[in-house]
Amino acid sequence: MKKGIAWILCLMIALTGCASANNNSAVADTQEEQKIQIGMSFDSFVIERWQRDRDVFVSTAKELGAEVNVQNANGNLEEQKKQIDYFIKKGMDVIVIICIDSDGLKESVAKAKEEGIKVIAYDRLITDADVDLYITFDNTMVGSMMAEALVDNGLEGGSVLMLGGSPTDSNVPLVETGFKNVMKENNVRILDSIHAEGWRAELAADYIYEHMDIVSQADAIMCGNDNIASRVVPALAEKRLAGKVLVVGQDADLEACQRIVEGTQVMTVYKPVEKLAQRAAECAVTVAKGEKIEGEDVTTINNGKYIVPYVGLEPISVTEENINEVIINSGFHLKEDVYLNVPEKMPK
Repeated sequence: MKKGIAWILCLMIALTGCASANNNSAVADTQEEQKIQIGMSFDSFVIERWQRDRDVFVSTAKELGAEVNVQNANGNLEEQKKQIDYFIKKGMDVIVIICIDSDGLKESVAKAKEEGIKVIAYDRLITDADVDLYITFDNTMVGSMMAEALVDNGLEGGSVLMLGGSPTDSNVPLVETGFKNVMKENNVRILDSIHAEGWRAELAADYIYEHMDIVSQADAIMCGNDNIASRVVPALAEKRLAGKVLVVGQDADLEACQRIVEGTQVMTVYKPVEKLAQRAAECAVTVAKGEKIEGEDVTTINNGKYIVPYVGLEPISVTEENINEVIINSGFHLKEDVYLNVPEKMPK
């Protein structure tokens, strides 16, 4: 009899334990469902800075109680469309897109909006699409800074070659507009202008090898970004022109910073990606909650069809004079890494 009672008590405890476990599991599932879900589709991670953007965005979003599903389209537009379709199917609250082709995602954005999903265009504008926010750096200012650095180094009245980025990136014409305006003001002749399809830096290097007749006339070369400069400078070095032809870029890649202290690149444009990614994550959570994005940095921009909220952060021009203050003191790159090839120049 006692054994029977003991068995019944054990069974009751076991059942109670199972019920408690099931309840805990249900609560956990509910909490998981309540978390804001963000889908993030990157063009690729070929450009060094995108990995920083990703890490800061994910970390900030997590601190704000959101989960981020990161996808890499590897520069393939059709793959990026599939990723957006996947995010729509998963019922994401927000989709953040670093687009491959500014004109190629109108339909994908429209699909997401039909399902009530918010869309943020990160760093690159998606044209003719009803996005909830476009957040980036002031790209016209980026171009102006690149040009001004060349003028400060004696380019006034000289000649420049423009080796730009992808023609499908909406930022490229903005950068080039800022650059050309300053060139015009300073009577600088633009010898030629090309675009590296898909931001493929090797295409710019090929231009150097195949058009030495034009390159030999150039006092300076404007590279669409530092990755392009990373292929252009070695090509110039083979022709014994590295350090003689002024080179500028953008993104403050480590190799670019190394070239600045070595003397083979005049400047780069530093974009505080931590600030951009943090602000974007905050905005993503805000729009997911159905709240309005507010702040002194919020204005609007016309993307061709819609007037959309716009946040444009200011970039910083980096030269050998301020590289320690802007890049090293901020922790963006380590001093030992920047001065790796010229340790004798390293500040103590």
